[in-house]
Amino acid sequence: MSPDKLVHMANQIGKFFTSQGPDKAEAGIAQHIARFWDPRMRAAIFAHLDAGGAGLDPVVHKAIEKLSAEHRSKPPPASPSGLSRPSS
Repeated sequence: MSPDKLVHMANQIGKFFTSQGPDKAEAGIAQHIARFWDPRMRAAIFAHLDAGGAGLDPVVHKAIEKLSAEHRSKPPPASPSGLSRPSS
């Protein structure tokens, strides 16, 4: 999906949450993107943010920064037990 489309979608989400008041906007945007966007979409918007985040509304920019920082601070998921390859 193109960065322009993702920016448009993120800004639409931002408009919804800012209409509920500034207290809830940043957290609501981040939570919505974390819950409902495909990991590839999140990775693409994080990459867009890293490239400057052109076109993102300020509250959306802050929400994605927060989400990106949380995502990068988490350790990678452990592989399920019993599914690792035996050593030879």
